[in-house]
Amino acid sequence: MIGDAALSAFSVFFMQSPSFLDDQRRMQKERGRNNAGSLFGVHQIPSTQQIGNLLDPISRTHLDAVFMNLVDAAHQQGALETHRQADGRLLIALDGTEYHGSCAIGCPQCSTRTLNSGQTQFYHVAITPVIVAPGQSDVFPLPAAFVHPQDGQEKQDCELSAAKRWLQQWGEHTASWRTTLLGDDLYCHQPFCEHVLAQGCAFLFVCLPTSHQLLYEWVADFERNGEVSTLVKTRWTGRERLTNTYRWLNDLPLRDGDDALRVGWCELTTTDAQGRVLYHNAWASSEPVSAENVVAFVAAGRSRWKVENENNNTLKTQGYHFEHNYGHGKQHLASLLASLILLAFLVHTLLDRLDLAYRAVRRELPSRRTFFEHLRALTQYLYFRLLGAAV
Repeated sequence: MIGDAALSAFSVFFMQSPSFLDDQRRMQKERGRNNAGSLFGVHQIPSTQQIGNLLDPISRTHLDAVFMNLVDAAHQQGALETHRQADGRLLIALDGTEYHGSCAIGCPQCSTRTLNSGQTQFYHVAITPVIVAPGQSDVFPLPAAFVHPQDGQEKQDCELSAAKRWLQQWGEHTASWRTTLLGDDLYCHQPFCEHVLAQGCAFLFVCLPTSHQLLYEWVADFERNGEVSTLVKTRWTGRERLTNTYRWLNDLPLRDGDDALRVGWCELTTTDAQGRVLYHNAWASSEPVSAENVVAFVAAGRSRWKVENENNNTLKTQGYHFEHNYGHGKQHLASLLASLILLAFLVHTLLDRLDLAYRAVRRELPSRRTFFEHLRALTQYLYFRLLGAAV
């Protein structure tokens, strides 16, 4: 029954239809067969309450290997080659996102905070690592890391600690793909950077002056001596001409002390024809920066935003309802259901990349919303069986 509960929950997220199981129960009653069984392998459709009760004790870690097996298979079939950079590396962006918040519903796995009203809010945060690439709209979700209370720890868990646990579990595995980790300034500190390098990965993290004062003092010293390498490029957007100014240095200390990690540093400033700054950001890199790679490094660093735009926003606004409370439970239900939603998104992405029939239909129905509206209607009224399966 646990398998039926997990597959039933996954079917709802895959179909993006909260009523999918109700429709299939009705089909079973009227026709003696249903699509939950034929398409998803559900032997007996459980009730919503049964799904919650059966899955609540199950840790989402049981799904982690499913994610990695799927991505490994995609990697072996060359589906990730479009995401490789000029140096052959894959980019994995890290970011935290909330997927539950309530003053009324909580569980022992929740984090808590006190609101201005004095109320205690219970919430969940997931670190959602995804494979991204400049110029590519597809992202490939990897197993998430969840912020939750840790045994023997009095301090509340945090995003950085969850990311470290993820690296400890999956860093060596992803390093075999030749990966560079992307992240905001939260990750750009020596203990975490050393942890990344120890797993065999490279890093390219946002590096802000407010949290890296010594590094920027060195930058200022090189500026005074006219020793900051600079590359200026102009581009026409179709409406206006913009100027991109790239600057970079190498062998800068990430922190104070003789044991400071030495990093490469690069910066991009984009200005319009009037000299107004439209964009500015900077990154610290475990790899040396040069005139040959600075443009690619900056493009890679900027693609970090795809974890928010193409992943988190898609999960929250494009039918996956990542923030919806499908069932909170008292143990692991919230994080398990969140993982099943991420798994559905990964499977959709892989089908769109690898399955010719799926891609052909998506070309005819490019809107994600329209595609799933048709899929829901078809499976509500018609019975389907997998090719090669018994009638």
